[in-house]
Amino acid sequence: MALTPKQSTFVQEYLIDLNATQAAIRAGYSAKTARQIGEENLSKPDIAAAVAAARKERAERTAVSADRVLLEAARLALFDPRKLFNDDGSPKGIHELDDDTAAAVAGIEVLEQFEGSGKDRVFVGYLKKYRVADKNSALEKLFKHHGLYEKDNRQKVDPIAEFLAGLNRSALPVVADGDR
Repeated sequence: MALTPKQSTFVQEYLIDLNATQAAIRAGYSAKTARQIGEENLSKPDIAAAVAAARKERAERTAVSADRVLLEAARLALFDPRKLFNDDGSPKGIHELDDDTAAAVAGIEVLEQFEGSGKDRVFVGYLKKYRVADKNSALEKLFKHHGLYEKDNRQKVDPIAEFLAGLNRSALPVVADGDR
């Protein structure tokens, strides 16, 4: 079944931010019913298939896939700053960095350095400053992706709750109101 023009617009708008309510509004549906319409649209097999096909097409066109995103996060998380330098301790040029190291570089500042002044001013080299991406943020995203926080949370147990859960209630003495 072919999509209506409004449904086709909804599909394209949904791809912008994956927000069904906002996509419905931008596609021309009433703001009052946009949430319900957005949910309904996503539950319709034809629209869901169109969204899936459009997402797949976009991933192929941009070469951005879940695997690629995960690889980039891993590059940042596992970045080794020693790879920015030559054996003698001098910084490597940006063109000398391997792909994994270059991916972790968030910015570079190169300053020309001179000694002397006026006619005696002589170029002596470059000052290179590398700014690297946030390794902790990348690690956190990988932890979430691999469910490592959930495993950690399952290991944490409230000792009081564990004690009470394991307590054999029949072993507790019964206290009648008159015994107090």
